[in-house]
Amino acid sequence: MEGREMGNRSSTWLNETAIGINNLKEIHQKIRVLNLNARIEKQPTVVDETSQSVLKYRTPNFRVSATIELAPMTEQQKWKVGWIQACTDMMFHNTYGDEGYTSWEFPELISGQQSMISDCDGHHYPWYGSRNETVVFEGPCKMYQSATIAMNDNFHPHVTWRNPSNRNQTEPNLSHIIRDQSFYVWLVAWNMTTQNAYILKTVRWNMKLEINVDPKKSLGARANLVTSVVPKQPTVLENNIPIPRCSLMPPNANSAQMLVWRPRLGEAQCIIPPVWKKEVPVEEQVVRFDSKLCKL
Repeated sequence: MEGREMGNRSSTWLNETAIGINNLKEIHQKIRVLNLNARIEKQPTVVDETSQSVLKYRTPNFRVSATIELAPMTEQQKWKVGWIQACTDMMFHNTYGDEGYTSWEFPELISGQQSMISDCDGHHYPWYGSRNETVVFEGPCKMYQSATIAMNDNFHPHVTWRNPSNRNQTEPNLSHIIRDQSFYVWLVAWNMTTQNAYILKTVRWNMKLEINVDPKKSLGARANLVTSVVPKQPTVLENNIPIPRCSLMPPNANSAQMLVWRPRLGEAQCIIPPVWKKEVPVEEQVVRFDSKLCKL
């Protein structure tokens, strides 16, 4: 995968289907998905006000797991099965009184260049992780092979009590937090020998939270969680969703996000730019990736 070339890919190419939803009958004769379970822990978001500089919160975990069973193989083949996650929408606003709000944003989504953005770990594209999140089966093997793979995700950011764009701000003025983020998670089987990939299952999930803050109150009594205590549960879709190329390749969500100050009056200002540099070759920014899968 050529780094400089990838940076110049068109929006059309990025949003084209890389892994489709055909050949399901063929793949299900070889691979069975058993005991798939997707859930968000039924507990409220935990707010932490112990810091003088930031408010912290931790949402309940999204968890998904599945047992994979592979039929006997007569040929020398290698299969990799794992979870791939992409973010489709994000609103993450932290309001500071009447002055305005900060907004975490993905330029690729805001501009419309991409329909989704990879949410992999940043080291093993396009997989969400490389430990419990994936498994490799090898043939030939006369017996059925099976393994359970799982992934989990949650939010645990720090939000400054004071407007980060105003260095002269001495008193806390954070007044409101709202975050609404949606994801697709795919269970994907990749034949590393033939370079064919298949979507086994698709999960849709969303995490929404809202916190009202009274900055005039003493530390420990400022925040009030508005969001329902019981989070909305994920959906295992009856029909799979195709995977666009942009969900398989850099940048990932953590490296693409930027923090923007959007004042009530005046122009927006970038406070924290993206870590990802479009002008820098991919191979200098990504340690390892399944390049052949990313190019599908």
